[in-house]
Order: sequence, then C-alpha cells, then structure tokens
Amino acid sequence: MKNYYRIMLGKKSIYAKEAHEGNYIGAGWFDSVDLTNKLSDNWRDFNKKFIPIYLEKNPDKTKVSAGLACGMLYTIAKGILVGDIVLCPDGSGNYFVGEITGDYEYHKGKILAHRRSVRWYTKTISRSEMSESLRNSAGAIGTVSNISKYADEIETLISAGGRPASIISTDETVEDPSVFALEKHLEDFLVQNWRHTELGKHYDIYEEDGEMVGQQYPSDTGPIDILAISKNKKELLIVELKKGRVSDVVVGQVQRYMGYVQEELAEKNQIVKGAIIAFEDDIKINRALSVARNIDFYTYKIHFELKKK
Repeated sequence: MKNYYRIMLGKKSIYAKEAHEGNYIGAGWFDSVDLTNKLSDNWRDFNKKFIPIYLEKNPDKTKVSAGLACGMLYTIAKGILVGDIVLCPDGSGNYFVGEITGDYEYHKGKILAHRRSVRWYTKTISRSEMSESLRNSAGAIGTVSNISKYADEIETLISAGGRPASIISTDETVEDPSVFALEKHLEDFLVQNWRHTELGKHYDIYEEDGEMVGQQYPSDTGPIDILAISKNKKELLIVELKKGRVSDVVVGQVQRYMGYVQEELAEKNQIVKGAIIAFEDDIKINRALSVARNIDFYTYKIHFELKKK
C-alpha cells in the first residue's frame, strides 16, 4: 500500500522550483555525510547513531529536536518507498505532486544533498481545492508530514480535480467508521484550539524555534498524534485520539509511544505521560488504564447551534 507525504523543499519552499526542475526531493541535514551505507533498516538504529552527532553540532537543541531532525532525514532518505506519492508546496499556494521513482542518492556539495528521484505529475493541487483538514495537515510545520489518511481525497484531486463525497476507512482496527471520519478532523481542531482546552492549561504542543512540531511527531512505531510538554518543561505528554479504533489497539499504541519517548527523547529530569481522547466513555479503556501508570482518559463533546437573526 503506497503512502502519501507532504515534503517541504527548504525553509519556506525556497528550493521547490529547483527540485521540481531537477526531478527530485531532498533533505539538507548532515549535508557533508554520505548516508549510502548508513541507512539501516531500523529507524531506531539510525537515530541512535545520529542523534548524538546532531546534539554535538547543535548543543542548544533538545533530544526531541534531534529526534525530529534525524527522523525526518531518515524518512526522506529511506522511509519513503518507491511508488509513494509526495506533495511539495511551491511557495505560492500550490503543491507539486509526484511519485518517488528511485532510492537514496547523495549529491555532495549540492543543496538538499540527500535526494530521491521523482516523476512529477503535470497536475498541481491548489490549497483552495483541498478540504480544510487536508489543508491543515499539508500546511503543518516541519519538513515531512505523513498525510496518508487523506489518500482518497488526494487521489481524487490528482485525477479529477474535485473533492471526494465521503470518507471511508479501510483500517481493520477501526470499529466505527462514522466516528473515525469525525475524529480525522478532531485532531486539527484540537491543535487549533489547544489553549482553550483542559490540557492546554498545563501543556504546550511541542515547538522548535517558535514553530509547532508536536503534531504527528514521528516515532519508530508510527506518528504520535500530539506531543506536548508541560509549561514547567518537566513532563512530556503523548496525546492519542481513539479515532473509532479498537480500544486495546489505542491503549497499546499510547504505551508504545510513551516507551519510545521515554527511551529516546526525554531528558533525565523529565517524566512521560499519556492521554487518550475518545468520543464517548469506554469501559475497555477504563479497565486497561486502571492498571496502567501515567495515562489519563478524556472524552469530548461537540456543541452545534443555529441562531436565527
């Protein structure tokens, strides 16, 4: 199954035109290092080797920042597979769309030295064509964003230029497709309104150099919906939306994310907590969390009201 990624080609898409004309995507971290024989099959092994190097070169950065940089570099160089689809902002409100056609190549002394060849489509996608949720995800901060959950919409935009009439979940772990469809949008809504939520009183979504990088933060078992940090910087919080999925899957996923953050990203003085957010109360989650440490369970309500003027 192919995946879909939003790739930034340089800060503010400064290299988008050049990369489009040269038929490639690329990344610039460790641009003096040829990664040809250093891209292990295990992302964790790559991070363990390169995070210390990144921190040595950037002593003012945190482990979270280092993990993000190394993770995005690995994704571009190795994680994205031949046949996957990339959307790259052109800097003027449109997205170049292409298919990855080649494995990693190192171009010493060039911009975005770590490259993958791309067959660009003649079709570009305008932000105005996208649904609000896809616009938010495609406009997320960070070099790499996995937008595979919008595969149906992206394929529709590529082939017909229109928006899909419905959202269908093909994930076998989804119990309730209607709730899944709703909660695909909840993540973006939660991020946009974070400061007004109960969690926002005590935590901030993780930022790097003033830019939010905590949404869909990459880990070695999948992207974390939201990675937040307490206002006193002593706690890291993993927030996962249930998205209509089987309860045991969600609890296990949060625990795996917590383990990753604890082992790979947390500083010595930081503790790691988790939070699950669901549309309604769930006895299975409550039972599981009764013997799990440092994971809270939240439900949410939607209020919709029409007022005649």
